[in-house]
Amino acid sequence: MSETILRYFGTFTPAADGAAAAFKFEYLTTLGFAAIVIFLGRAIVARSALLRKYAIPAPVVSGIIFSVIVAVIKGAGIVAFSFDAAIVKDLCQNLFFLCVGFGFSLKMLKNAGGKLCAMIAIAACLLITLQDLIGWLVGSLVGLHPLLALQCSSAAMSGGVGTASAFGPIFESMGAPDATTIGVAAGTMGNIMGSLIGGPVAAFLITRHGLKSDPNDKPEAAKTGSAPTLDNGRMISMFAMTLLIAALGMPIYCLLDNIPMIEMPKFIGCLFAGAIARNAMEACSIKFYVPEVDAIEHMFLELYLALVLMTTDITKLAPVAGQMGLILLAQAILMALFAIFISYNMFGRDYGAAVMAAGNCGWGCGSGPNAVANEKAVMEEYGWHNIAWVLYPSFAVIIDDIYNPIFLSIFGSLIA
Repeated sequence: MSETILRYFGTFTPAADGAAAAFKFEYLTTLGFAAIVIFLGRAIVARSALLRKYAIPAPVVSGIIFSVIVAVIKGAGIVAFSFDAAIVKDLCQNLFFLCVGFGFSLKMLKNAGGKLCAMIAIAACLLITLQDLIGWLVGSLVGLHPLLALQCSSAAMSGGVGTASAFGPIFESMGAPDATTIGVAAGTMGNIMGSLIGGPVAAFLITRHGLKSDPNDKPEAAKTGSAPTLDNGRMISMFAMTLLIAALGMPIYCLLDNIPMIEMPKFIGCLFAGAIARNAMEACSIKFYVPEVDAIEHMFLELYLALVLMTTDITKLAPVAGQMGLILLAQAILMALFAIFISYNMFGRDYGAAVMAAGNCGWGCGSGPNAVANEKAVMEEYGWHNIAWVLYPSFAVIIDDIYNPIFLSIFGSLIA
């Protein structure tokens, strides 16, 4: 009877051969847990001045708590919980980045200026290079295979779990054992590191330099001076538009992913599709509704972060915690120092530069969504900066996804 009831909520696997029993929640129940994580995170942050001061994203706080509880239950041998979240996470990530790309107007790019774009590109390439050099040096000191050290460096840090997973089989074929497992573990820890470093770095810069946001710099949806009113009909129309543009992003992803020596994540295709669609619609005077697109963007970001953090299996980090931990510690220190002393200065030494420094910590130790989440948390506490929000994460991630695989391939072949 109990097994009949349980199958409505997921799949139960009885204990066998010394392994604990396992239960995988089906996707709707998984989304219910994600909703709890979102509510809990917002409640905790709302009641903590310290978390707000250091701009820690709400889903990160509650997501870590949730994943620790799940890890403790699994470690105690009671039951190993897992969640059916892969497809929903993929959907959330791609629609979120599509909305980010949709905010990428050529008018905004002209306002940002070519110099800032050049500085973002140079800083991204410099960070990736330093991450691999530091990782290789520390790996040599602790006796770790050089290619495994790279998996704990820009592959997992700037590249995230996706790039580390892509390079795992390549490095394994070059003689690095368990490169995929170590890369995924490092990328998982990097996601947490990037979310925890970015806010405090921005808060430090803002406090130390007495930085203030420009009260006239507002989200595009709020430029009228009144709170945006969402309309059901417009919301349905814009949601359908995002789904259509996401589908149109797949041919772009196909073209980019087939460039030799370059591993492209799917969301880059959606990001480009959003930017192309936005500017094409503006050129053709096709009506669209920014407040509704912004609402869709924020909803999918919150859900994506909740799903990523709550489904992080912390127990997988235990077998590789020693040597990998030392490299990741070095990477965390490098990222914080790089954001404070290089990114901030290269990006203009103003409030926007501090916000972008937080974003730099996000993608530099995890992923593009981490960059946006860091910036969102900082701006909710200290004020808006349009160029930092719309330009920086997408442009920096594009540079990373071009340069990082090329440098990893070349540097890896030299030190293998």
